Amino acid sequence: MNNDDLCFTSATELAALIRDKEISPVEVADAAIDRVERLNPVINAFCHMDFERTRQTAKDAEAAVASGDELGPLHGVPFSIKDMVAIKGMKMCSGSNIFADRVMDFDAPLVARLKQAGGVLLGKTTTPEFGWRATGDSPLTGTTRNPWNTEMTSGGSSAGAAASAAAGMASLNQGADGAGSVRIPAGFCGIFGIKPTFGRVPNVPQSNNDNTSHPGPMTRTVADSALMLSIMAGPDPLDNTSLESQPADYPGQLNAGIAGLKVAFSPDLGGNRVDPEVAAAVAKAAARFTELGAHVEAVAIDWPDTADLIHFMWSAHEVGNYAPYLAEWRDQMDPGLVACIEDAQRHSAADYVQRRAEKQAFNRRVADFFVEYDLLLTPTTSVTALPVGRLNPPDWPQHDWNWLAWASFTYPFNFSGNPAASVPIGFDKTGLPIGLQVVGKRFADLTVLQAAAAYEAAHPWADTRPPEIT
Repeated sequence: MNNDDLCFTSATELAALIRDKEISPVEVADAAIDRVERLNPVINAFCHMDFERTRQTAKDAEAAVASGDELGPLHGVPFSIKDMVAIKGMKMCSGSNIFADRVMDFDAPLVARLKQAGGVLLGKTTTPEFGWRATGDSPLTGTTRNPWNTEMTSGGSSAGAAASAAAGMASLNQGADGAGSVRIPAGFCGIFGIKPTFGRVPNVPQSNNDNTSHPGPMTRTVADSALMLSIMAGPDPLDNTSLESQPADYPGQLNAGIAGLKVAFSPDLGGNRVDPEVAAAVAKAAARFTELGAHVEAVAIDWPDTADLIHFMWSAHEVGNYAPYLAEWRDQMDPGLVACIEDAQRHSAADYVQRRAEKQAFNRRVADFFVEYDLLLTPTTSVTALPVGRLNPPDWPQHDWNWLAWASFTYPFNFSGNPAASVPIGFDKTGLPIGLQVVGKRFADLTVLQAAAAYEAAHPWADTRPPEIT
């Protein structure tokens, strides 16, 4: 197996090969490091790396295999962490010049769990400043590009995580999703990504955005995400929003199928604009769920329009969290983020409380819907990947900061906390990936994974690689 083939081997297969002593953790790490060093100057998926540490961890993992030690489920498998999560002894800049020199003195729980499972840290992946936008541009770390076409964005805010997975850099990549930041780049880059039920994966320190941020896995296969999520998930006393229950056996129950499930399909989620190529591909994919044994029903969604609500809530959280930095750092911040903060300064605390009540009422409507249905299928995004440097598609209304219109399928389920995934379903005529969003009942992360796995088994995508990147 050559280095490129090794880099595109799934994490579940890599772990098995390492346990069987057919390949070594050092071989795997060296192949991943070589690929990052070769491709990162173009793709810009990684922003912080310590390959000396990576190689030493791989050597320790190899020694454990040779000694017959008990091995964790990720033993010797490379993983990446988004640069908004703490790793002891490594920078956490959050894509911002404000924190360009911040080094953390602890591991976030999800990082500690991945390490304890035997994973080998490859590095930290890029994000736009504080994860505020759904494209891969940061004033500190620059532009992250889409491996399928480097003139296009990878999406965001888990920009580097998606690019890493698609380009075969790391098998396992952690993202975080506050309005679509796992699903949008997963859809743009043709990989699988899941935003689990809110609280399923502990988030330390907690994000101050009204319980909308969901850490989750981003991988080339559903099985790899199931494995990664099973390790990251579970309660933690440092996060008082984390769910008390332990996760289900996602890898062990992944292939149970979806026969008999009641599945709703909404092509527009109540009137959202959708590119015709995306709409056609999503409708075709939704029809496949009938072939997989589910009962699929086209539905008309009549939930309240949330466009103005997300516009308000998004800017309110940005102003509350980052306005104190404007006086000193304005000229070194993303101009769109600055505009977003300034737009929200006209709102009052009373406005926020009243709009939060609207959000809670909306969440009740979503919960009522999922009393009747097991799953909801929609497009992941209205469009395929945008050209780099743009905030909105060229033929859509432009705005100095609001990018949420073309991402209006994802953020409602950050409000409601439901598990939701993006599944690759093909490509547009230019060769850019298209994603199908699969949404489940709250706490039914396993059902979402099983549905994605059933579709993947019928229509596999992981062996399709982006064009050679130069």
